[in-house]
Amino acid sequence: MRSLVISCILFLFLVFTHIASFAQNSETTTIKSDSLIIVNMDPEKGFYHNYILFIPKGTPLNKKLFLLVEPNNTGKITDSIEVHKKYAVNLAAVRSVGNNISTELKIPLLVPVFPRPESQPLMYIHALDRDIILEKTQALRRLDLQLLEMISDAGILLKSMDIQVEPKFFMNGFSASGTFTNRFSFIHPDKIQALAIGGFNGKLMLPQNNLNGIAIDYPIGINDFKEIFGDKFDLDSYKEIPQFIYMGALDDNDAVQFDDAYTEEERKIINENLGSNVQARYLECQKIYTKKNINAVFKTYEKVGHWTTAEVNLEVIKFFMAQMKKLR
Repeated sequence: MRSLVISCILFLFLVFTHIASFAQNSETTTIKSDSLIIVNMDPEKGFYHNYILFIPKGTPLNKKLFLLVEPNNTGKITDSIEVHKKYAVNLAAVRSVGNNISTELKIPLLVPVFPRPESQPLMYIHALDRDIILEKTQALRRLDLQLLEMISDAGILLKSMDIQVEPKFFMNGFSASGTFTNRFSFIHPDKIQALAIGGFNGKLMLPQNNLNGIAIDYPIGINDFKEIFGDKFDLDSYKEIPQFIYMGALDDNDAVQFDDAYTEEERKIINENLGSNVQARYLECQKIYTKKNINAVFKTYEKVGHWTTAEVNLEVIKFFMAQMKKLR
């Protein structure tokens, strides 16, 4: 059964929630206060994990909006789903990039509460790696499809609150969640209106079957895409997605070199053909995306490492705002 947990946001790193009913006056035209809703898993609807909705003060009622989706990123492994939930709540409600976008643009934000279990340390769920895509256990199978079911469910819930969202959605991510967003956009390009990612170790998934004559499978490239996902990669739809892709010039956070992110074989392909450090491969990926006519704007921020700044957040907000204005 769906449970709604609503809390006022007090700019604290810990958000205390209480169960309440959500009601709007018939004359209300906007949401009157920040609200945080935790929706329980619903296997009958196709998702085996909770998700969080943040609805900012000022969100318009009875007006078509875009839902913003940002995958959760705990930043560490743990078998405690409560820890992952805490980090997901923090992402949704406490001045993250996603929360900034949601708050400034007055659009709802969805954050899934996906696990990253210590008992399966090589399964980098929060980056949507190959291990999790191939996982067959019911609760973890095809988390990309589970996320789509969460988004569909959220649309129904929001509609019951007189908040209407477009069929396509915005996606945002940083670090592992940026990698998740990048890979998800390859699998479901027809679902995304626009996306922004940063801090992704300089390695983007590539819209091609091989690299310097070497076959590249998911998540490096699309060589085995049809075998895994049942259909060929939709390059035309992917090219239609406006993308804002950024890195800090000082960012040397390199997940490529660790076994939870890539296998030794994958690491060798990346290091030898794209670059053995973050900044080198970021430049190579830019060249490939540009050559393939991907609709992406690339930005590098000087004196910035593996973090975001007020300037970065503002530019991401302006990017999504521009996408909203195009459709008015």
